[in-house]
Amino acid sequence: MKRLVFTVTNELNYDQRMIRICNSLHHAGYEITLIGVKHHSSPPLLHKSYHQIRINTYFKKGFGFYAEYNIRLFFKLLFLKADLFCCIDLDTILPVYFAGKWRHKKIVYDAHEYFSQLKEVVTRKYVYKVWHSIEKVFVPKFKNGYTVGYQIASEFKKWYGIDYEVIRNAPILTDSNSFVKESRDKIILYQGAVNHARGLEYLIPAMKQIDASLYIYGDGNFLKETHLLIIKNKLQDNVILKGKSDPESLKMITKGAYIGINLVENNGLNQYYSLANKFFDYIHAGVPQVSMNYPEYKKINEQFEVALLIDDLSENTVSIAINKLLNNKDFYESLQSNCLKAREVYHWQNEEKKLISFYKNILG
Repeated sequence: MKRLVFTVTNELNYDQRMIRICNSLHHAGYEITLIGVKHHSSPPLLHKSYHQIRINTYFKKGFGFYAEYNIRLFFKLLFLKADLFCCIDLDTILPVYFAGKWRHKKIVYDAHEYFSQLKEVVTRKYVYKVWHSIEKVFVPKFKNGYTVGYQIASEFKKWYGIDYEVIRNAPILTDSNSFVKESRDKIILYQGAVNHARGLEYLIPAMKQIDASLYIYGDGNFLKETHLLIIKNKLQDNVILKGKSDPESLKMITKGAYIGINLVENNGLNQYYSLANKFFDYIHAGVPQVSMNYPEYKKINEQFEVALLIDDLSENTVSIAINKLLNNKDFYESLQSNCLKAREVYHWQNEEKKLISFYKNILG
């Protein structure tokens, strides 16, 4: 049995993509270990079919965190039984590369993000210089890899001459009948990371013009600012911060929503080329959404109109789009019907085949 080790810098209980990847590869006959971070507020690990390791650090953010975590991760990798190491994004690429070379193991790069093009990276000169330098030096050394969309794969090919597989973040396909409801409460749902560049500074003020409630499920580096925006706009009764929810609970929550929100700033190529988990989560729940008119979303929406795409982020644009879904029943039901068609094409069972084939080609 081949042993695969995956490395991330986030909470293991909430990473839907890694849970799917690890489960699929475990059921395909591989022994899987997933390594992540442990915070003071980390809940107990949920039981999984694969091994899980959490690394505790003294530093919890910034350069200190990344430096400490990478050093601890490197030494952890030196002593784990493994045939292959896979780093998820740039923030674990250094220990995976050096441990892999030291131990003569196969190495893989899984790009969930176009990391050097994140807003919080490109808008900070020194931070961008560091991460972009790491990307230029080390990503070309990972000849085997995959990412979440064709636009990012194309960028890697253009700049680094590497051909990466595309494995989308689509959910597991289940019985579609369980997602059809005669009526839903008109709850607007934002789920996922509450981070910079996710359009929250436009969405929250827009709620002043919308006769419905917004529920925000998630945590992230923009949470404090989100809370202040709610207070500033006097929307405490209409915009509710629900905190994190585990993936299984979030599925049920999403099914009960009326509209999904997937807003992304065009500030850095990572955002412009994004193909978010939540885009597919809303589709699988039969929930029409407001999303961005960016290449990956546009391509799928041209095939199955599942979303109302907007060209810009402004309070007025966002409120008009949401109100159209709230008030135009025929349009809403058309999108809802298309969601149930699209989910038959974009689902994890299809993506899983590519994933398993990828690792079989590497490991035999």
